[in-house]
Amino acid sequence: MWQSLPPSHTNSGDKWANKRNNFAQISKSIHLLFIVYRIVPPPDISSSYIFFLRYLKPVEGGDVDRSCRPAGGLVLSLPFLSPLVRARRSKSPTICSFTRSEWPSTDIPLENEAFVVPEGYNAPQQVHITQGDYDGRAVIISWVTESEPGTSEVWYGTVEHEFEQKAEGKIANYTFYNYKSGYIHHCLVDGLEYNTKYYYRIGAGAAAREFWFQTPPEVDPDAPYIFGIIGDLGQTFNSLSTLEHYMQTGGQTVLFVGDLSYADRYEYNDGVRWDSWGRLIEKIAAYQPWIWTTGNHDIDFRPDLGEVSTFKPYMHRFTTPYVASKSSSPLWYAVRRASAHIIVLSSYSPFVKYTPQWHWLRGELKRVNREKTPWLIVLMHVPLYNSNEAHYMEGEAMRAVFESWFVHYKVDIVFAGHVHAYERSYRVSNINYNITSGNHYPVPDKSAPVYITVGDGGNQEGLAVRFSKLQPDYSAYREASYGHSTLELKNRTHALYHWNRNDDGKHVPTDHVTFHNQYWASNTRRRSLKKHRKFPGHASLIAKYEELFPVLA
Repeated sequence: MWQSLPPSHTNSGDKWANKRNNFAQISKSIHLLFIVYRIVPPPDISSSYIFFLRYLKPVEGGDVDRSCRPAGGLVLSLPFLSPLVRARRSKSPTICSFTRSEWPSTDIPLENEAFVVPEGYNAPQQVHITQGDYDGRAVIISWVTESEPGTSEVWYGTVEHEFEQKAEGKIANYTFYNYKSGYIHHCLVDGLEYNTKYYYRIGAGAAAREFWFQTPPEVDPDAPYIFGIIGDLGQTFNSLSTLEHYMQTGGQTVLFVGDLSYADRYEYNDGVRWDSWGRLIEKIAAYQPWIWTTGNHDIDFRPDLGEVSTFKPYMHRFTTPYVASKSSSPLWYAVRRASAHIIVLSSYSPFVKYTPQWHWLRGELKRVNREKTPWLIVLMHVPLYNSNEAHYMEGEAMRAVFESWFVHYKVDIVFAGHVHAYERSYRVSNINYNITSGNHYPVPDKSAPVYITVGDGGNQEGLAVRFSKLQPDYSAYREASYGHSTLELKNRTHALYHWNRNDDGKHVPTDHVTFHNQYWASNTRRRSLKKHRKFPGHASLIAKYEELFPVLA
């Protein structure tokens, strides 16, 4: 644990006194900041606008603060400092060594109530929905019937128990070695109104079941929205804890970053565990869309069993609106929802130059209109930046191909999974590196995304606890615990991000950041600077501001 060094401590000579004097100088100049703030708007800095002036010393044998924040020190919550002052964040990354007595990383028994089969003959089960078009006015409703195909109709309306409209779906099934699936239904319901609650019914007779969903607000730069981010979920008691905690957040759509059921961990990639996983997530996925990304545990490539196609169970069970975004594969696609443009990539499909995914992404990035959807978010499974020994450098090939595009188009955030831990980066890039020359290390880059790994949903493989001993400068926060994240888009300029730890079954908010939108922050700054150049003394005020505040670095 870290504790504050009392002001009377003098073992470090004049260093501490100098820092206190510097802070006094800063305090006397606060009035100047307000003047400057009226002239210079906030920049595109992706960190929370909190500066820590800390006089810290390690305490041997002490416990680690459960919130993973340094104890003591002075915290200034001054958002008006942000226009010209940036803390040198690489000097104070956070690694949390908090250890808890986690539940065993074993799957929940099939007879557990978490996997309960709904009552009634051939009752629909494993119900889940996803966005069904490009702009959020359609959903795809999916479910499974076990005994016979039954009806594939969806009745829906805006009044509970009153279903005036009908859509007809399609039915399919598949076999995987010695497993035969139930009858899988996918039904597109389109032409919906924005920001409207719809009720829907599937199934027939006494076995019919009713659910509801809420459509997003119309695509608009200031449309508020809350996304949940979950990855590598599996079906352990830790997984169940993650789902229960997410249900308390007010999240409206889940961005899922791959590795769903972990059925491939069973003999013959047992399809029964695909069925149990579908029932596990139904309590959320039947009521709000999940935006799907595939991971390595979803490939199901087993030539030794005669199964030589990839993603076979996944492709039959989960569908995506890939055609709406002009993609040639359901494994990579894009949707627009509220104020966000979300791009889904496939880490396990060809992505190098001239491949279909490469061509599609190049075109999709050109289609992004930040005037309408300012928040540009990318989902993938393998992280491009990772300081954990687990899966270290596995994302390097994709980073070499796509990172320059992410920087050029000012992607806000890249979410990934794969590593069973949590990590958040600063805005960095390594686009100048090549084999023979260039900088060999990531460097701060205000145009780069923040890279966030959320592969800690709770699966049976357990946590990836072996981070590198030295935390790299690009890593802002890292911790090996189960959990999930939420991203709350407030408007075109600001978003609130939280990572929530599953602490022995309890929901514990841990890492939190305020993001400034990459596109609107920079454009606002340019317009405002041009507008206010007529003010006399502007340059001298800025110079004075910069002179005072390097002491915070």
